[in-house]
Amino acid sequence: MEFLARLSPGVRQYLLVTGNYWAFTLTDGALRMLVVLHFHGLGYSPLQIALLFLFYELFGVVTNLVGGWLGAHLGLNRIMNIGLALQVVALSMLLVPSALLTVPWVMAAQALSGIAKDLNKMSAKSAIKLLVPAEAPGRLYHWVALLTGSKNALKGAGFFLGGVLLMVLGFTGAVALMAVALAVVWLLSLLLLQQDLGKALNKPKFREMFSKSRAINTLSAARLCLFGARDVWFVVALPVFLSQSLGWDHWQTGGFLALWVMGYGLVQGLAPRITQRVGGGLPDGSAAVFWAWVLALLPALIALALYLGLAPAQSLIIGLMLFGVVFAINSSMHSYLVVSYADRDGVSLDVGFYYMANAMGRLLGTLLSGWVFQVAGLEACLVISSGLIVLAALISRQLPRVVA
Repeated sequence: MEFLARLSPGVRQYLLVTGNYWAFTLTDGALRMLVVLHFHGLGYSPLQIALLFLFYELFGVVTNLVGGWLGAHLGLNRIMNIGLALQVVALSMLLVPSALLTVPWVMAAQALSGIAKDLNKMSAKSAIKLLVPAEAPGRLYHWVALLTGSKNALKGAGFFLGGVLLMVLGFTGAVALMAVALAVVWLLSLLLLQQDLGKALNKPKFREMFSKSRAINTLSAARLCLFGARDVWFVVALPVFLSQSLGWDHWQTGGFLALWVMGYGLVQGLAPRITQRVGGGLPDGSAAVFWAWVLALLPALIALALYLGLAPAQSLIIGLMLFGVVFAINSSMHSYLVVSYADRDGVSLDVGFYYMANAMGRLLGTLLSGWVFQVAGLEACLVISSGLIVLAALISRQLPRVVA
């Protein structure tokens, strides 16, 4: 406590925001793995399990858009606390007796969890803009990268946590423990998080939810394509392929994906060092274009290797690792650019609109992943992924070449 008292108010608030985000992300990753493993044990197919998360992604589209407007009116601290409270409610919904734990009920709980996740993420990313001095863009890039990278590393850790808790405590015990732990975090956040953080001086009208910034709109379109390109093969196609075609068991598949997400998060945290060494200075529109073109090559090469039958397991694993590194750099740069482009007064509006596009990309990728894989296989998913990244690169050509 003495150490925290010696820190500046801005750093203390950054640590609180980051701590809230970490706690939420850990339970979010664990909950996803708990649901996957529990329903897999009940005999559900991978495609049926993926559909349980459909509302999770769908509600994220609306939540980011409306959440940005609410953040400008109510303050980011309240939005973050609402997100934490909703996650506690979502977890509590899964504590009903097994006979009541039906697919519609779980989908409803996942929908609420999706709303909570996007409220929490939008408020955390927006708050960083306000806690870093305007004249320190380099520090902003590092703080955004640290927040984003640590979130994904903890999401991967959450996958492991969910599996361990399921083995030790069972489904109900694991969910109950997470609900209690997150409730404690929520109470501490209510007491310690700065009041009125991010509340706009000029209250935006509801129709102003849609960004009027050309840079934000362009970056949002590129983000939609980027995350659609990831999820079109990562969400459903890849786990099913690893299980059915390569003969991996459930723990191998889940463990590999968890490690991938953790490594992806680590690279996101290191992205400022990587991009500054390669391009020098802070990233701008030209850097977004360059790294998108590099990324577009990877799924195309993986698809070619699978088509030619060149050691499918090795080609996929090596390709996925390279894809994760370059995708993490792209994602981290995008996260910095949107915070940099956003207006400080009502920052949540711009960030909320951008993450609405992010959620639309995830939703598009999730739907395409199940349908395309079922119709045409993993190679087709990879080709579509490459095409979406090419589209992101072309859209990014319209981004400003110098970050303001």
